[in-house]
Amino acid sequence: MKKHNQNLLHDRRSFIKGISFALGASALGMPLISFSTGAAGSSETGSDSEFETVRPSQKKLGVALVGLGSYSTHQLAPALQDTEKCHLAGIVTGTPSKAEAWKRKYNIPDKNIYNYDTMQQIKGNPDIDIIYIVLPNGMHAEYTIKAAETGKHVICEKPMATSVEDCKRMIDACNRNNVKLSIGYRLHFEPHHQRVMELGQQKVYGAVNKIEAADSFVLRGDPTVWRLDKELAGGGPLMDLGIYCVQGAIYTLGNEPSAVTAKFGEITRPDYFDEVEQSIDWQMHFQDGAVAYCSSSYNDSASRLYGKAKNGWWELQPSFGYSGIKGRTSEGPMNLPNVNQQARQMDAFAECILENKESRVPGEMGMRDVNILMAIYEAARTGKKVQIS
Repeated sequence: MKKHNQNLLHDRRSFIKGISFALGASALGMPLISFSTGAAGSSETGSDSEFETVRPSQKKLGVALVGLGSYSTHQLAPALQDTEKCHLAGIVTGTPSKAEAWKRKYNIPDKNIYNYDTMQQIKGNPDIDIIYIVLPNGMHAEYTIKAAETGKHVICEKPMATSVEDCKRMIDACNRNNVKLSIGYRLHFEPHHQRVMELGQQKVYGAVNKIEAADSFVLRGDPTVWRLDKELAGGGPLMDLGIYCVQGAIYTLGNEPSAVTAKFGEITRPDYFDEVEQSIDWQMHFQDGAVAYCSSSYNDSASRLYGKAKNGWWELQPSFGYSGIKGRTSEGPMNLPNVNQQARQMDAFAECILENKESRVPGEMGMRDVNILMAIYEAARTGKKVQIS
């Protein structure tokens, strides 16, 4: 099988300066996305025409975004214009033209603009309080540790890392430097998912016995995107999308699974999926007898979280998008608002810093989830039920 553009993707320095980072489309709630250089992604792509005039921010905690791809461009930066307790103060990018465009759009001073070689200089910058890592999964550990060493608090996008060992190193680095670490689990701050937490954990309809979760999209376009590269992505749709299913099942019940079973799906597009899985189905088994039936694919369309309890049920569909989430229960529609999830997420972390309290979505949660993801992969490879240690 071919390797995905080895000279480009496996050279990290070249990668961060030139390649398109593709965004997890399920998070957008979109069933079909084309990936190519300059398209949606955690990329350093884009042009001046993407930007609109924004209002100047008030004095709040300063956030520096590391990686100016689609998620930063279309979600995080706009959300920072709606936050109450933080604002966009700086950027880290390997693309000078991108830096210039963001400088003009957001009135970012030159002293708050860094590249990947000068990022450590943030240490002496009082304008920046939080560093947000928005890079491919395989780079999360390296840059979270670098961010912690500047003495700034850190948000890292999901999944936290590509190994439990890297998660531990990230947590240790933040503890060593006395900074807080939060994972970009935006749905913990979304009303529909908060209602699911309440319904399940408070046993509003009795004990939950079954959960169904599916998060998938059809990946098309350039087959050399980073999420198809095992080193950079850590895996396929399980890492990118399936983590939402893992999260959904756990916060529905308020408990962690005791074991998992899993099976890889058939590979029908080997030109794309020669390093990572095309699809995967798995089950999460809980001590109280509840089972979560989950699936994730880069060759399907799905966005659903369902819970069945003794005396009722609930469903979010679509479930995992940035907006447009809809919910219903056995008693009728949820009638809850859609909100700016990223703004709420970042404000909550700023509040943790200002009030010196722990994040609702800390590094330990991210490490827990990566441990479960690794167990799912082991179960799929071996065909055996794997206990969660």
